[in-house]
Amino acid sequence: MRVIFNEEMKAIASNIERMAELVAKAMNDAGSALLNADLEAAQTVIDKDADLDALEANTIDQCLTLLARQNPVATDLREVVATMRLAATFERMGDLTSHIAQITRRTWPESAIAQEGRETIVAMVDFLRELSGRLTTMVANRDVQIAETIIAGDDALDKLHEKIFELVEGENWKGTRRQLIDVVLLSRFIERIGDHCVAVARQIVFIVSGFDPSKKPEPDKDTVVA
Repeated sequence: MRVIFNEEMKAIASNIERMAELVAKAMNDAGSALLNADLEAAQTVIDKDADLDALEANTIDQCLTLLARQNPVATDLREVVATMRLAATFERMGDLTSHIAQITRRTWPESAIAQEGRETIVAMVDFLRELSGRLTTMVANRDVQIAETIIAGDDALDKLHEKIFELVEGENWKGTRRQLIDVVLLSRFIERIGDHCVAVARQIVFIVSGFDPSKKPEPDKDTVVA
């Protein structure tokens, strides 16, 4: 039974790694499409979101089947539950990248970013690029060190998001109402992708160590490291 469980978990883990790769690519492609007003790239991001939806459904089905057949406990149960959470988080990240691409498509051939907000949005997109590279490595290797780096670095993206609100509320904003709405939405979508990266990082820590780093408890001495 243990051999069967391990083999089924390998297949599920492969799905999760594939979802991480698709999300990382969508993060990069949506950001590039936004900055370059690239309609074709934006449409590709939108179209590819269906792949993430399908993988999420398949992964959750596999996890539920595994729970029913194997009745896992302790560390095994922790891994299955965390995997289901990861699948749902990646699906939501795909939705958010699609939202960014949809704004790019709607405003094409003009840029979706008002000039006043471009510097900050560029910085946020650059931040997403850094996250995307860490994301795939973290998930594939269950790298707790990378996870902790992602968690610790989230404040930087939050501050950029706050900067957008300061900009649109300030006297230097010259854009239209539509541009104001777009730049706030774009900032929010990017900030939420960052939050979901943190959620993924916490689940990786949870799988490996058995505790949620957001709550800062000491790991249970009896916890078996997966």
